[in-house]
Amino acid sequence: MLGAGIVAATAAVPALAQVEVGPSSNFRKLIPAEDLENAASQEYAKMIAEAKAKGALAPAGYPQLQRLRNIASKLIPQAAQWNDRARQWNWQVNLLGSKELNAFCMPGGKIAFYTGILDQLKLTDDEAAMIMGHEMAHALREHARARIAKSQGTGTLLSLGAQLLGLGQMGDLAANVGTQLLTLRFSREDETDADLVGLELAARGGYNPQAAVSLWEKMGQAGGGAGGPGFLSTHPSGPDRIRQLQANVPKVQGLYQRARG
Repeated sequence: MLGAGIVAATAAVPALAQVEVGPSSNFRKLIPAEDLENAASQEYAKMIAEAKAKGALAPAGYPQLQRLRNIASKLIPQAAQWNDRARQWNWQVNLLGSKELNAFCMPGGKIAFYTGILDQLKLTDDEAAMIMGHEMAHALREHARARIAKSQGTGTLLSLGAQLLGLGQMGDLAANVGTQLLTLRFSREDETDADLVGLELAARGGYNPQAAVSLWEKMGQAGGGAGGPGFLSTHPSGPDRIRQLQANVPKVQGLYQRARG
């Protein structure tokens, strides 16, 4: 009964998509997208302010940050075909000084990389683009929205829009949702979805899709303990993941070649 009234609103896969993924989860419709994006924006701003106060936020002229923002400038124009809301998002890209192997994209296009994942894995631009595409895909496909919806009680969800406005006990829920965005563990299906959509985003942006394979080979070699909790604990590497990416590289090779001109 829970999803019966929202089946018609399920997001379709773009007609021009080269990778094969299913429709987005119906559960995400239980949380207003705008409210979740606002909560994410608040949490992201708090994180950036704390990093700046600690001297851990890369300044605008920092080469690694410029590199990431250049990659983003090529991937973001590809985003709207996967989620029309992305046209309205205030995309941001920041780099945080930390040895942790981590990167993420919150709902609403709030991207952050940690220096550890760039430095320890010695990422090429193509490999960094694969990580960015993967994380953008989680946001575009609204995986966090669906996961939070599944984890919350129905009554809480139905009043979430009002609660995020700060009425009564509402602010506490907004803070809770923001915190959840940083600790979510996506399902295997979500990870596969993000792998493939991210692969296509990066290829359309002109980044070599073969880098998805080399990236996850590096991930596998790094192991889960290399940087403590972070990207590798929530995005486990493995032979099946690599085989699936290898099988999908040819599907987007033409997109990459066209983007390269």
